[in-house]
Amino acid sequence: MTRAANYPKTLTKRLWQRFGDYAGLAAVLVLLVVIFSSQNPRFLSVKTVTSIVNQIPALTVVSVGMTLVLITGAIDLSVGSVLALASSVVGILMVNHHWSLPAAFIAAVGTGAFCGFVSGLITVGLNVPSFIVTLGILQIARGMAYLVTDSATCYVGPAVSAPTMHLPIIGISPAFLFALLVVLATQFALTRTVFGRYCIATGTNEATVRMSGIDSRPIRISCFVFSGMMAALAGFFETSRMQAADPNGAGGFELSAIAAAVIGGTSLMGGRGNVISTLFGVLIIAVLQTGLSQLGVDEGSKKVVTGIVIVLAVMIDGSRRWIGSRRRANSS
Repeated sequence: MTRAANYPKTLTKRLWQRFGDYAGLAAVLVLLVVIFSSQNPRFLSVKTVTSIVNQIPALTVVSVGMTLVLITGAIDLSVGSVLALASSVVGILMVNHHWSLPAAFIAAVGTGAFCGFVSGLITVGLNVPSFIVTLGILQIARGMAYLVTDSATCYVGPAVSAPTMHLPIIGISPAFLFALLVVLATQFALTRTVFGRYCIATGTNEATVRMSGIDSRPIRISCFVFSGMMAALAGFFETSRMQAADPNGAGGFELSAIAAAVIGGTSLMGGRGNVISTLFGVLIIAVLQTGLSQLGVDEGSKKVVTGIVIVLAVMIDGSRRWIGSRRRANSS
């Protein structure tokens, strides 16, 4: 049978597999909603739903950027500090230098892109592990946020609140709609463009990609740049939501982004990931944290539960890779 004849069968198999992944994540999400609703009748309400939706734009866009970096076989630990730095840039430019909101937004995104470019250039150009490089950028970006703001919260006020103001009737913020647009656009780029295929191929086997005549270095660097831009966009959203820039904010944000991506099925070893599944991971984390808060669970216990969920997600990822390797070994 020819390759063309096999294509419909292969496509159908992939679609069913993708549907199964989405259905499994949706089932986990529904299960959490049922559990929290049974413990607290107020959980399943329009107010709670809109509250969750309007809280996740920052984590959503950071997790999207993290997904691309993880797919290429790297990791970006600097996103929380880059978020704080970009937020500080917005606050200082608008308050001290009287920049307009669009100009401050551009400056913030440029700051994030530069941080991502430096991370990618050192990681790829000098062949240094991304874990070490982005750990260093984490410290540098956080220090720069302190220097920019003199280690003090910069209060901006209503001038920056438009992106996170709730829209009439639907009660959803423009920030969430924009984050959703980022998810869809990135998913399209990942699954329907040459760039996306190269990202997955690079994470699967970079040596093979290079032997095929493809330079993987620009691909990996561009993923770091994109991650930095998404972190900066999240910083803009957080500044808008709080109407202030906090240089101490977003501590541990990188762990939440990694958790959302891994829960969504992105492999920490590279070569596999899905942006829409990452959105499911963000929703699962948000529902879990909101439900625990409404039940009066203390912050320490919430971190323990969230940590358990992350460990389970990593274990499931390891099981998937083991099963996949066994299947390939048996088929050969």
